[in-house]
Amino acid sequence: MEMFGKIACFVVLCMLVVAPHAEAITCGQIQSSLASCLPYLTSGGPLGGCCGGVRRLVGAAKTPADRKTACGCLKSAAGAIKGINLGKAAALPSTCGVSIPYKISPSTDCSKVQ
Repeated sequence: MEMFGKIACFVVLCMLVVAPHAEAITCGQIQSSLASCLPYLTSGGPLGGCCGGVRRLVGAAKTPADRKTACGCLKSAAGAIKGINLGKAAALPSTCGVSIPYKISPSTDCSKVQ
């Protein structure tokens, strides 16, 4: 029984050490979540699955660090992808019925995002 307790404690300790790193959001996750938004943002196509991706992204960006990462990735993508309608991009959260604590804009200072 004592051996089982030591193993259980070790497993819990490993989870505590690994978990914060496993939950950090990445630009790849953000791009994947929002890929279905590109037709809407570039050519006026339908929203399709875009709002589902936006909601997943908002749900995944739980910490200020995650939101700063998301902000930086969104700014980078907006600059790299030609033809994005910045007005539609800025309105995307409200269009999809979610709230984020910063404005989607090339002028947003992502270091100040909370």
